[in-house]
Amino acid sequence: MSTGGQYRVERDALGEVRVPADAYYGSQTVRAIENFPISGLRLPRAFIGATATIKRAAAEVNAALGLLDPKSAGAIAQAAQEVAEGTWDAQFPIDAFQMGAGTAQNMNANEVIANRAIEILGGKRGDYTLVHPNDHVNMAQSTNDVTPTAIRLAALMTLGDLLSALENLVEALGQKAHEFDGIVKAGRTHLQDAVPVRLGQEFGAYAQAIANDIERIKNARERLLFIGIGGTATGTGLNADPQYHPRMVRRLSEVTGLPLRSSGNLFESMQNMADPLECSAALRTLAATLTRIANDLRLMASGPNTGLDEIRLPPVQPGSSIMPGKVNPSMAEMLNMVCFHVMGNDLTVLAAAQAGQLELNVMMPVIALNLLQSIQILTTGVRAFTDRCVRGIVANEERCRHWVEHSAALATALNPTLGYSTVAEVVKEFVRTGRPIRQIVLDRGLLSEGQLNEILSVRAMTEPGIPGKARV
Repeated sequence: MSTGGQYRVERDALGEVRVPADAYYGSQTVRAIENFPISGLRLPRAFIGATATIKRAAAEVNAALGLLDPKSAGAIAQAAQEVAEGTWDAQFPIDAFQMGAGTAQNMNANEVIANRAIEILGGKRGDYTLVHPNDHVNMAQSTNDVTPTAIRLAALMTLGDLLSALENLVEALGQKAHEFDGIVKAGRTHLQDAVPVRLGQEFGAYAQAIANDIERIKNARERLLFIGIGGTATGTGLNADPQYHPRMVRRLSEVTGLPLRSSGNLFESMQNMADPLECSAALRTLAATLTRIANDLRLMASGPNTGLDEIRLPPVQPGSSIMPGKVNPSMAEMLNMVCFHVMGNDLTVLAAAQAGQLELNVMMPVIALNLLQSIQILTTGVRAFTDRCVRGIVANEERCRHWVEHSAALATALNPTLGYSTVAEVVKEFVRTGRPIRQIVLDRGLLSEGQLNEILSVRAMTEPGIPGKARV
């Protein structure tokens, strides 16, 4: 290693590389910067932190096994912890679309941690006689077992925030279900009139749907707890002490607070990306649920004068650059866009997961990017939607009553008493003339006013039972 002005010269297997003098990264990172100027996207901070946590644990385990001197191990562990805490994020410049399996990303971490450890030991960056990126920081590791483990750890460490955001959404929807329980409105199926429902029942169903998705995500999260660190290059564990794998599982559990377990088959752990895919699929299902709810809110809030206008969403900002006073369902539209992006991310994860070949899936960087990005944008998107939309929804009770009173589907309650065919004739006249169903039935002498009052109680129609029959 030699220095000169703003650069230091490092040598790797391919020759000499000029590295910025103040950089903690080294030659392989520089090569990756030059080779992959693709998108400007970086792998998420959670992935960088998870990788550094693995490096810290590896140094501590290798020292305990007598394979790494305690002084070097201590410096590596300290440097890795600093990376995990975000101190050196600027030193991770590699594009997310990079060489397969994440070798460049792994070496970026090895170089940054090595140079920071060298500095801690009193040396100068680039003096790898003190701490070497491969020999010491990467001891008993390969990109092939580090990357899938980092994907799992990063997802596990970020899913908690998403689940918390979703639980807050369930609570907010539940509050609205209670608040709107007394408001009867027209039900709609096929976007056509259907029998009445209560606005609170609709919101209660939304809350339950999100609660179901929470359970799906929790189930997928359980599979991510099984890690295969220690398989090294192909799953054999070559160059790792036989005790390295079980000790790494234990140490990573201690450091992260997660109940991690051995995958049981280290070959499978680097061949198969099914567990991250399962997590992505659970997020895609959540995105479908959220999209449906956001769309419903947009429909119910449509208008206000030419749409349904059953609810009013909080006005968060002006809705038009040309139409004064226009207010749009902005937060619901934002959530739609988040969900569409998550659905696209899941398709990428699916394609990348099936692209594994023989002993390795080399598409892991794009899996990490899309899975972790989905978790991040769902977390922040759901929080904003809950706080700036759902909690401020107001019901337009008068409009709900108007629509239910003008719904042809009210006649459905007459079926048990008059029969389907007779009621169909009543509905035809209602559609043709616009006269109220109640008046048509009375004029035809089909039922008395007292019978109609009991049968056509819209509140009663929103509960199980046969109209006109005593409820037990």
